[in-house]
Order: sequence, then C-alpha cells, then structure tokens
Amino acid sequence: MDIEKVIQDLNRRFAAPLPEYYHRRIIFWHDEDREFEDKLDEIQLDNAKLVALNGSNTFMVKKLLGSDDLTSNYLVYNPLSFDKPDDDWLIDVKLYSEEFRADLISMWMDEMGLVSNFSMRKEVKHYRKFFNAKDRRSKIAAQSKTPEKPAQLHMAVMAAICGIKDPQPNQIMRCVFRAGLDKENNPLYQDFVNYGAQDAFWAMVRQGTGYCEEEGDIGQLAIHLLLTASTRTLFSEHLAGLERFLSLPHQAYCYDFVSDWLRSEDNHQLYEIARYVEEEAHLPKRFSQLALEDLVDTECFPCINEIILTKLMTEISNQIIDSDVITKIVEKRRTCVWYEEFANFYEGILQVANMQEFFKEHSAGFHMALAREVWKNYTNDYYRMDRYYRQFQLCFQRSLETSNMLLDDLFKHVVDKVEGLYSHWFLGELGSNWSDVCADELVQYGKILEIPRQEDFYRSRIKNADSRVFVIISDAMRYEVAATLAEELERENQSQVKLENMQSIFPSITKFGMAALLPHTKLSVEVKNDVLTVLADGQSTASTNRDKVLKAANPASVALQYKNIIGMKRADRSALVKGMDVVYIYHDTIDEASHTSDTAVFTACEKAVSELKNMVRIIVNEFGGTNILITADHGFLYTYSPLNEENKVDKTSFNGMDVEYGRRYAIMQKGASPDYLMPVNFLDGETEFEGFAPRENIRIKMNGGGLNFVHGGISLQEMVVPVIDYHHLRNDSMEYKRNKHKYDTKPVTVSLLSASRKISNMIFSLNFYQKDAVGANREAATYQVYFTDSNGKQISDVQKIIADKTTDNSTERTFRCTFNLKPLKYSNTGTYYLVIADEQGLQLPQREEFQIDIAFAVDEFDFFS
Repeated sequence: MDIEKVIQDLNRRFAAPLPEYYHRRIIFWHDEDREFEDKLDEIQLDNAKLVALNGSNTFMVKKLLGSDDLTSNYLVYNPLSFDKPDDDWLIDVKLYSEEFRADLISMWMDEMGLVSNFSMRKEVKHYRKFFNAKDRRSKIAAQSKTPEKPAQLHMAVMAAICGIKDPQPNQIMRCVFRAGLDKENNPLYQDFVNYGAQDAFWAMVRQGTGYCEEEGDIGQLAIHLLLTASTRTLFSEHLAGLERFLSLPHQAYCYDFVSDWLRSEDNHQLYEIARYVEEEAHLPKRFSQLALEDLVDTECFPCINEIILTKLMTEISNQIIDSDVITKIVEKRRTCVWYEEFANFYEGILQVANMQEFFKEHSAGFHMALAREVWKNYTNDYYRMDRYYRQFQLCFQRSLETSNMLLDDLFKHVVDKVEGLYSHWFLGELGSNWSDVCADELVQYGKILEIPRQEDFYRSRIKNADSRVFVIISDAMRYEVAATLAEELERENQSQVKLENMQSIFPSITKFGMAALLPHTKLSVEVKNDVLTVLADGQSTASTNRDKVLKAANPASVALQYKNIIGMKRADRSALVKGMDVVYIYHDTIDEASHTSDTAVFTACEKAVSELKNMVRIIVNEFGGTNILITADHGFLYTYSPLNEENKVDKTSFNGMDVEYGRRYAIMQKGASPDYLMPVNFLDGETEFEGFAPRENIRIKMNGGGLNFVHGGISLQEMVVPVIDYHHLRNDSMEYKRNKHKYDTKPVTVSLLSASRKISNMIFSLNFYQKDAVGANREAATYQVYFTDSNGKQISDVQKIIADKTTDNSTERTFRCTFNLKPLKYSNTGTYYLVIADEQGLQLPQREEFQIDIAFAVDEFDFFS
C-alpha cells in the first residue's frame, strides 16, 4: 500500500463519527516490520497529531496521551511487538483505542479473522507463499475453528493443503499416507515442502507418535505407527529386534490413530499400508513362530489371518481338530476389520469344528435296531451334519472365486479331511445302519411303517382343509435345507411354523415325487415310447397335465410355475389365484442347477431359501393366503470328491432286464436279480416291474456326468421329504393378540454383565451377555460398543459384538471386550458413558454411567506447545 493511500485511509478513520461516550480518537498504527518508518515525515493528517514509538519514549507517550493532552486525536506509530501483554506499558491505552495496519500480512490476517500478534504474524509471514492466493486464504477462513495460536495455524495450513476442514493430526497424517509412502512422489507432501509446512508436519508427527528421525520418511513412519500400535495387543518381546520402530510412551496415540482408521470407510488404503509394513518388517516369518493365543487379539496386520488359518488348517490336515479353539478364534476374528477378506476360510473351518463336535457326540457310531428310530434321530438331530457339510462346501466354492496363494492348497487339504468325515464316516456308517434296518420293510412294503407317506399328502393335508391352501413344491429341496428355511421363516415373519416330514415314494425322482403329491387314489406306470411314465388314476402326471389332475379333484384348483409368476405384475398373478381353494406352485431352482453343474447345487440351495421366503411374502401380502405348505418331490445326496470304484456298482448283471435306471435306482422287469442292489417293493407290487436301489451312498455306473449330485435311492437324504406348515398370523387374530410377544420378531439384545462401573486403567475389559438365544422370533444383531463423555464425544476405541448365539445355555452367550481409552485428560468427578449401539440403528442405544479415575491421566495432545 503506498503512502498516499495510507494517508487517505487514516484521514477517513479520523473523520468518522466517534463512538458513544468518546471525545476523541486514538489509533495505534502497528507496523512491526517497519515498512513505513522512513515515510513518517510525509504524513500530514487533517485532524490528528502523529507520535512515533521508538522503544525509549514509551513513558513519555503514555504521559502525553493520559495527562498532557486529553483532547487531541492521535495517530501512534507502533513498530514494537511484545510476547507478553504485561511487557507493554501502553496496553491500557490500546484497550480503549483503535488499530490500523497498512501491510499485506495484516490485510491477510484481517481477511482470515486471525488474531494479530507478533507470534501469529511471524507464522503468517512464514507461510507467505501459501497465503498469496485468495482461494487458499479462503480455505483457512472456512475451517471448523479459526486458528488463535501458531500451533493451530500450522495445523490449519496443513489441513488446507490436504483439502480438509477439520485440522486434526489424525486426519492430516491419513491424507499424507493416502497420497503415497514415497515422499518424493507424494504430491501432498511435496505441497508441504513447497509451502514450507514440512517441518511443522514432522514436529506434529514427533509429538504424537514418537517417530523422530533427522530425515523423516513416510514409509518408516508407517512401520513405526503400526508396530507401536500393535504393542497394545502383542507382548513387546514378540517384537524383539524392532525396538527402533517402537515408542511405548506414544502407544496410546498410535493405537488410537490406527484403530480409528481401521474402522473408517477408507480403510482399504490402510490395508495396503499394512501389507507394506508386513513385508518391510518381515512380520509373517516372525508371527508364524508365535502361538495362536498370542496373535488372536491383533487385527491391524492382514498376515495374522493367514498365519492363524495356516496353523488351524495344518492341524486339521493332521487330524488335530480342537472345535473349542476353532470356535473361539473364529468368534474373535470375525469382529476384526480384515475378516471379510478371509471369511470363507474362517467360516469353512468353523463348519469343520461343528462337524467334529457332531462326530464326538456320535463317535460310537449309529447302531439302532428300528428304521423308524433312525428316521426320528435323523429328522431331530442327524440332519445337522448334512447342513454343516453344505455350509462348508459353500465356503469352499466361494474361496475358489478369490485366490489366496498361501491358503488355497491348505484349504483343499481341509476339504479332503471333511470328505473323509462326511462321506466315509457319516454317510458310510449312518447309511450302513439305515440300509440294514430298513431293508426288510422296503422289500415287503416299499415304505417304512409308521412314517407318513408322500402318496398320502393330498388326501391328508389338502382334501379336507377348512380354508384355501397354497402348496409350494421345491424340486430337490432336501430336509436340512428346509430346516434352514423354516428357521428363517419363523424368525422373520409373524407366523406359526412347523417343520414336519414324510417319506418319499420310490424311486425318489421328480416324476414319481411330483405324481405322489397330486390327488389320486392309485398311482401306476406305463412304458410309452420306451419311457416309463407315471399315472394318477390313469391320468398323465407330466408337468403340462398337473393342473388338469388338480382340477379333477377340486375345480377350484390351479397349478402354477414359480418362474412364470415371479415376473408377472401383481394384478396379473393375483388374478390367477382369485377364487381358488388349492394353489400348487412349482419351484425348480435346486434341481435345475444340478443340470448345469453338480458344484452349483449348494449355491442354488441358498438361492432357493431366499426365493421361497419371497414367495411366502407374495402369498401373504398379495394373495391374502395364511395357510401355506412347503414341500419337495425328493431330496438328494451330494459329495464333492470323486467316488472310488468301490462306491460304484456295475450294471452288467442287469442282463438287459432294466426298464429305467439312474445313479441311485433301477426299475426292472419281473424276475431280475441285479448284483449288489437292494430290492424295494415298487408301487405296492401292483405292476409288472420291480425296484432296486444301491446301499449307503453307492452309485450305479452310467455314462456321462452327474456322479456327485444324485437322487432316486433310499438314503435318508433322498427319502426324507420336508413339509413346512406355515400359518401366517394376522394382527387381528386371537392367537396373535394372546401371544404378541411370542410372534413379534425382534433382534436379540446385549447387556453389560460386569458389575463395576469404575475405570482405573487406560486398557480394561468388560463382560457382556446376549439376553436371548437366536431362534424363533429372535434374530441376530451386531452391536458397536464404546465409551463417550457427557457431551457424546467418543473417548475409546470401538468394539464389535456379533450377537448370534443359538445356545439355550446362557453361560455360553457371553462376550468379553477389551477397551482402550483415547489419550485424553479424564476427570474423576465427571460422568462417562458406555454405549451399546445397534449397528443397523434399529434400536435406541443403551447407555451405562461410568466414572474414570486414572492416577496418571494423559493430557490431550497440544501440538507444538
């Protein structure tokens, strides 16, 4: 600003009206840089006198203004500055006077609303290059807090360079890390250098993290941060030799930094940084020498998951399966941040643990004397093994879609052990016992006595129903899949759900099973065009004729295909069922998948469960249905591994007498006597044909594929047909009104179990419990648990509780969480809160009052203080 402009501005200021109660105007012209000192002689003011401070005339000026001349306007030129207000003899005069500045720095500071003092002006000058652009000054003015001290100004400048409005050390460092670990190629860091903020950055880093190197390196800082943070959960001796990367006095800050970033939305970049640290510090080799219990609590390094899984998979391959250890480790690791990357492996070995637990419960084998006893045990208990196997195979198939070089082969070795446990032990021993005890009844009657039959389905459940009935028939939905469906329907809907069962007709294949579910007095077969067809009272039961068969029994009936109606508009599909008493809906997701690939079947089972739940919702909400039966035509056997020759039988002994055969059944002419097959009374012996089936899980040799997924035989997995009796409860029904609490679906809740409400350490543990078991109308929920101060500010890390325990034993529904307080100052008279918050936000958070009394409280960081 030139001197003429200065004089004009000063004259305008002195000519302005005086404030109320003022009789004159005194203006202090601050010019610490003495830019106008040599131009004072040129200044002539219209209505004011000029006096200049020189450092030795302060008392004289104070006397002049306070005693000698009390009426004149004065311009006091002040080139002096003071670090402390107490050192300024004119501070009292300045407090009732006005200020004037004519330099660029002053105008910038005024524009940004900064406090004008020596220390602040010094830093603004330091960042002159940064402040030279108006848009950069605007970024300072737009930040969440106006800087008042030099330290805050440093932070504000770095935050503005980073493009963030909240000048917090954590956020600034994260921005720098995101831009790259090589500082020479890190554009953000190079901006720090360009604008003179690099020293401030490393000073901030040094005070917060303890990283102190003469030549700062971003990559080395990352190693320092993550390793120091990990000392919260790893013993220091496990990091021996890496002491130069550790600063235990700064452990709290480093842990807080890493923990916050782990649970942020951009943690994928931290994943890459963690991988870099692992490689640079050779952590996989180091950690692989530690015990599982030493690793399980540390989550910032992805390699720990690989090491844990390697150890567990190796033990499983060596026939060491500790189901308790596996369950506890998976429960802990699934609350960790990188779990999703390894979920298929963890959840796969969890199913191995479940299978091992089942094996221990039934290690004596299966030695029942009655077929109905085996049947009852299978439908109440044994089917769980089929479910565990299916869920393991799902995890394995998904793992093949995302390769992990360290784990893929190990998981395949686990598959081999699972196949031995499931195929050889479970299917082998249970199948052998079942084949032995059911053989006589199948030969004589073609059925198991005292077990409901599929052929009686329409007669017993549909014919005399007192309201309209919807029947969903899902092709090849075996019992254990239906059990999963029934559990989810009961948990997710306002309903009464009952899972029952019936035995399939022989052979357990689609054309026989679908015929058995239709109304009929008698089923028969005929060979037409070399194809064995099934008739219901002389009528064809092919898919195109099922509607006709239904209408013959009740004209107000209709047969629909799921794949047709699901794509229809609501009005169109509702019109199809209007006025109907009986609605059959045919669903074919599982069996259809088997025609594409055997390995696609278990994935199709998951899809089928989802589709069937949706179909139930459509029936209830669009069709107004309340009574729904969900069943199947047959089940299936599936094993992943190829079968040995000893598990196959040759058809050479058929001697051309076969009429039709598959992998698991044979329909033959009278008098046939095939080797290694069990005879089964076929259609009550009222045909010219005889039936035969392999024992256990043996297959008949045939050309072509389809050896792993099979059905048609007499195994429990094929014969046990589920029947889900679903009854929707309307809000106005008496049953719902009487037992509303029983049917309303709610997430399970978690409560604090620990009695103490006082915290005396920065690191501490608390126990929690899940009030109800998951099941019926109680669904799983995930909770975030953390501490806040009385203003709601988070003061600890966040722990996750996945409340999905299904056990009725309340002592097994407990969780233990370790919390780390943030490095702040805590008041022993203040109130703090434990917050238990539903991750989905469907419930109000629970809050429990706590006191914090820490003898050596940690002060909140004041960078550059």
